[in-house]
Amino acid sequence: MHAIQALQAGGPDVLELVEVPDPTPGPGEVVVNAVAAGVNFIDTYRRGGMYPMPFPHIPGSEGAGTVTAVGEGVTSLAVGDTVAWADSPGSYAEFVRTTAARALKVPAGVDLDVAAAIPLQGLTAHYLATSTYPVQAGDTILVHAGAGGVGLLLTQLATARGARVITTVSSDEKEQLSRAAGAAEVIRYDLLKDLPVELPALVREVAGGGLPVVYDGVGRSTFDASLACLRPRGLMVLFGASSGAVPPFDLQRLNASGSLYVTRPSLGHYIATTEELQSRADGLFTAILDHSLDVRIGNRFPLAEARAAHEALEGRATTGKVILQVR
Repeated sequence: MHAIQALQAGGPDVLELVEVPDPTPGPGEVVVNAVAAGVNFIDTYRRGGMYPMPFPHIPGSEGAGTVTAVGEGVTSLAVGDTVAWADSPGSYAEFVRTTAARALKVPAGVDLDVAAAIPLQGLTAHYLATSTYPVQAGDTILVHAGAGGVGLLLTQLATARGARVITTVSSDEKEQLSRAAGAAEVIRYDLLKDLPVELPALVREVAGGGLPVVYDGVGRSTFDASLACLRPRGLMVLFGASSGAVPPFDLQRLNASGSLYVTRPSLGHYIATTEELQSRADGLFTAILDHSLDVRIGNRFPLAEARAAHEALEGRATTGKVILQVR
């Protein structure tokens, strides 16, 4: 089969289209003929060496497709079933091996490219809004990168729970997308000269004070401003680092700023059990089917162009979800 390999740690240029043996299912596993694979920042962290990985390796951990082979002991799935997955290494490939118990059956009415687009970012948005900080009616919250894959979904989920959502974006197009997703206020951080000073002032003016929570997937360039947007005992949710990792800092800053909380959540800890994984997926599929959640696929690249997909994602040239079309 064809697959993308990261040959060594480095930039997007280390990604190559190669031929590798087709996978075979072990006990409790299935093999899926992939229709599409999701592209996520965690793939770039692994490719670049931020997260330790063996090399060469096939990037990617999410996608959707049709089951073509079933391993010993699998009774929940059969050949021909359509499934999506969130945590199966080696997903930038024509065939992907995944654990049957962790595969998500795709309901009729949900396109497979949409199913491939939601496992990581959709499940992330779900746990952020419902578990890391359970958004409540009347909350005013801040979501950075409001036109990104997680940002658009998180804005919709939080708005549906009754929150007023402020977002940050970096272009006219992204502002329009964020407002269409339900953002009540959109701040163009690309137009600010002194982000750590100007952004908190704007947020506090719009919100009438500090916020109970800030969702920050950007990291280094927004972290200081995010902390300054919080009210006493507010929560900083740092769930990504698209601008780079946040340097170590003095924890006494949290005390001086109002007994603040900071958390660095990871999806794996919020879908650790199959029951929790399925519950979150069911919530997302239901919202898609009743049209209360719109999944925007902003960029589609052929599998062979994974390098270009990584360049676009890291260059912040994307909106919504980025997927690789496998077939």
